[in-house]
Amino acid sequence: LVRFYGKGGIGKSTTSQNTLAALADLGQRILIVGCDPKADSTRLMLHAKAQDTILSLAAEAGSVEDLELEDVMKIGYKDIRCVESGGLTVGCAGRGVITSINFIEEDGAYEDLTMFIHG
Repeated sequence: LVRFYGKGGIGKSTTSQNTLAALADLGQRILIVGCDPKADSTRLMLHAKAQDTILSLAAEAGSVEDLELEDVMKIGYKDIRCVESGGLTVGCAGRGVITSINFIEEDGAYEDLTMFIHG
């Protein structure tokens, strides 16, 4: 488990994604869970494509129980598994992160991983 923390705007997402790309190049099997309300933690892994968050998809579907893992997880560079948890507003993402982590764990997203990253 690796976490990238710090004040907003200091390059956590960019640093984490470049680190993950290097680890994937070394053959590591990685899951990244973006915990930023801006949902930009996986953008580089997905070739600059925005990803819907678990919370936004759950709101559309009715609840998180109505989602499937393939609805929320995208495959990026070197088969890195990418999930964005989302959050209500900047600074208030805690509940979204907990809900997201529990959902992807229950649906088997951690199987066959060598690295689990969130930040």
